[in-house]
Order: sequence, then C-alpha cells, then structure tokens
Amino acid sequence: MLATQFLSAELLYFDKTFNEAVKSHITLLDVIMQYVAKRKGKRLRPIFVLLCAKLCGTITEQSYRAAALIELLHTATLVHDDVVDDAEQRRGFFSINAIWKNKIAVLVGDYLLSKGLLLSLNNNDFTILTILSEAVKDMSEGELLQLEKSRKLDITEAVYFEIIKNKTASLISSACGAGAYSSTQDLELTNKCKKMGEKIGMAFQIKDDLFDYGTDDIGKPTGNDIKEKKITLPLIYALNNCKPSTKTKIKYILKNKNKSKQDVQFVIDTVIETGGIDYATNVMQNFILEAQELLYTWPKSEARDAMQDLIDYTTNRKK
Repeated sequence: MLATQFLSAELLYFDKTFNEAVKSHITLLDVIMQYVAKRKGKRLRPIFVLLCAKLCGTITEQSYRAAALIELLHTATLVHDDVVDDAEQRRGFFSINAIWKNKIAVLVGDYLLSKGLLLSLNNNDFTILTILSEAVKDMSEGELLQLEKSRKLDITEAVYFEIIKNKTASLISSACGAGAYSSTQDLELTNKCKKMGEKIGMAFQIKDDLFDYGTDDIGKPTGNDIKEKKITLPLIYALNNCKPSTKTKIKYILKNKNKSKQDVQFVIDTVIETGGIDYATNVMQNFILEAQELLYTWPKSEARDAMQDLIDYTTNRKK
C-alpha cells in the first residue's frame, strides 16, 4: 500500500510506542504481550490516525499516542471476540485463548484496555480519550443489536446500517477524528475527518460481508455469516426481492439448518441470483464516493494521495 510506504518511518516509531505501552513487569503477561506485538495485523486504524494527522497538519507525539490507544482498544476487542466466538486462530496465529485459555485471555483484553486508558490519562489526552471511548461504547451497542436482531431474523436495511455504523465504522471514524485533533485541536476538522472515516468504515464492513458470498474477485464463498445467523446487506436485499416461498425457506434454513452445506449453498445461490451481491457492491461504492468527496476538499498532497490509496484498499482487498 502507498499509505504504508508513505508512513514507513512513522510506523516504525509507532511500533516502538505500542510495544512500550504494552510492557508489563509480570513475566506471564509480558510473554503474552510480546506474542500480541509479533502477530500484529495491517495496523489499518493507526494508519488512519497518522494519515489524518498529516492530512490536517503535522504528526505529533499525541498522534502516536492516539494511534497506540486505538490499536490497544482494537486488540482488546479482538481478544475478547475470540473468547466469545471460541476462535482458535486470529490472523494466521493461534488466538490468546487457544494457548492460554479463556480466563487469561479475558484478563489480557482487560489489561490492554486499561493500558490504553492510562496512556491517554497520564498525558492529559482527554479529548482523544473521549473520542475513542465513544467508539468502544458504539461497538458494544452494535454487537448487542446484531445479536438481538439475529434471534428474531427481522433486520431491515436501516437496522443493518445502524449495526455496522456502530460495530465497525465507529472505530475507523474515531481513528480519523483522533488523528485530526492530535495535529490541530480543531473540532471542525476533527468532525470532518470523523465523517470521512465513518463512510470508509461503512464500506469496509460491507466488503467484509461480501466475502461471505464469494465472487470471482473474492474467492470461494464461506457462508460463515449464514451459519451464525448474521443477516447482512446482500441477504437483506435477497429477502426483499425473492418469492414469498423462497423467503420462508431461507428463514427456515437460518433458524434450523444453517449448518447444512447444501442449505447454506441454497441461500448463497439465491442471494447471487436475486442481485444481492451487485446491490451491496453498489451501496459500498456509494459510501466510498462520499468519503472521496470529503477527502478532496483538502488540497492535493502526498497525504491525500496516500489516503486515497487507503480508501481504494478498503474495497479492493482480497481478505
């Protein structure tokens, strides 16, 4: 990605800040933190922080702390998610709970969260802490709303957008806002970057939902969302545009036969045949266009080009 090349030196410094932030004097915890640091992902959210800081002004020490805070919060939620989902792998590595069991994993997630809070509080980064704390609240509400609606199978398109806005877009939005604030302390610019980040986050989650159905670009369908009774945008469109008898059958499969490969494939085929994939792809592209409109209110610069590249990655990534 152009963004990682553009920020290569800054990301090295960020890694140092993050590794310092997670250090512990307890041997077991320090071993686990070293494991967490080694299996880091693409660092998308810290990149959003640093890019928005550079887009609006200059990267500062507060920018690096904001990037570390968001990575700590994001990692904490992933550790807890793996416990809830009983997942044994994350990013190609064994999950914390797979190696050290659930009790330790939950405590590690709590530790990461507390280290993030202390990193901000000890440096008086109160506004940035407020921005990111709101995102954590939104994420929890989004997950709970999705669980509630999955039980009743009554998710409308409006509810779906509310879920993904809270569950995914809020953290990317907050990353962009925190980056802008760290370099400017300008609330108007902060809110503009948050709005841009929200649009990117909405597109990011729709892309994730499309992976479940598979296309020539994405690869084989997995049907994992169907197995977990998650009703996403492609399926919502299919349910609204198929025959009543097909709709009844799909709901029956989701409730009673969501582990059957044949029945899951029927749902996937119906979504594709009714145009659910095309519809969701168009919605995703509209969110990207809205994000780009906001981005291009800034003058051309290396930072803007890098952000454009990062936006393109959101919808072109293969996993």
